Amino acid sequence: MPGTPATRALRGATTVDEDTPEQIAARIQELLVAIMERNGLIEDDIISILFTTTPDVTSAFPAAGARDIGFGAVPLLCAAEIAVADSTPRCLRVLLHITTMRSREELRHVYLHGAQGLRDDLPV
Repeated sequence: MPGTPATRALRGATTVDEDTPEQIAARIQELLVAIMERNGLIEDDIISILFTTTPDVTSAFPAAGARDIGFGAVPLLCAAEIAVADSTPRCLRVLLHITTMRSREELRHVYLHGAQGLRDDLPV
């Protein structure tokens, strides 16, 4: 139905140089701000966010960094990625579930720092 918001998902990833709570928070905040700006989103557009980290990131929950910049009312969940040989090290990934009027093709996924080449098939 035209004019009806749809539920969509947005992907993003970044890396940290060091496994520290400060760097995890800073990189997650940078990633979320970039996703929000690139897609013209506000907090009320977000249904939930799933965060994952590679097994070499253990010093902090990425969701804590998100809460620090105002995502306290959004349901947030952290999980561990499976350990895959030769995968991108110290990688933080996000999956945002959103409500939007945009089509899938109009959504822009965001990959920063060492994660820039992870999903070249997605529009950025």
